[in-house]
Amino acid sequence: MKKIIEVNNLQTSFGARVVHDGLNLTIGEGEIYGLLGPSGCGKTTLLREMVLLQEYSGGSIHILGDDLKQLHYDEAQTLRQKWGVLFQSGALFSSLSIKDNIALPLKEYTKLNQKMIDEIVAFKINLVGLKQADAHLFPSQISGGMKKKAGLARALAMDPKLLFLDEPTSGLDPISAREFDSLILKLRDMLDLSIVMVSHDLQSIYDTLDKMAIIDNKKIAYEGTLENLNKSESPFVQTFFKERL
Repeated sequence: MKKIIEVNNLQTSFGARVVHDGLNLTIGEGEIYGLLGPSGCGKTTLLREMVLLQEYSGGSIHILGDDLKQLHYDEAQTLRQKWGVLFQSGALFSSLSIKDNIALPLKEYTKLNQKMIDEIVAFKINLVGLKQADAHLFPSQISGGMKKKAGLARALAMDPKLLFLDEPTSGLDPISAREFDSLILKLRDMLDLSIVMVSHDLQSIYDTLDKMAIIDNKKIAYEGTLENLNKSESPFVQTFFKERL
């Protein structure tokens, strides 16, 4: 399987506080890969480092063949257009309609005319299970689940092959969460996506992930499939998955 992300000996510190102390992991093309671990272990920090929102102290992260530390500004901007990000809260712009939120990256990074942008936005809205009538609503007028879907549509606006999801089912009721899991699986297969996902949702973990890395005590306590979890000696793994192991 082709490697799409490689993290080698990653070090992250905030002053005297060490968050990551030698993380190593590999994510393959086409995988739904989970970043798991106890609260405060650095899952979202790692995700932010991968998407160039945060600096790391040492080691390396290679994404789509590029070493993130070696990128010039223009190269970083080009790389950012090859992935989509769904933040935990959706991170929609409150002053923009759903339609305009989804259209924003197309207006910012392409030279497409308005008619083409409108057609792409309509397609993405349909793709994530929203209604065309929702396009003119504002974030304050829609539910949490709709915000997640709108954020996902925006993340997919530029047709990326790599998608980052930060706690995608957080704040959703159980039915909406399982619907979102099904949507992620459908989109992965339909669009040939590779997906990196931070999650605490045990059911989502079992329903969607192909592979995972569990961060505990600043290092990777386990990397692999669900089937081999019982080989881990991490106390967190044994506690978190105790009903399933």
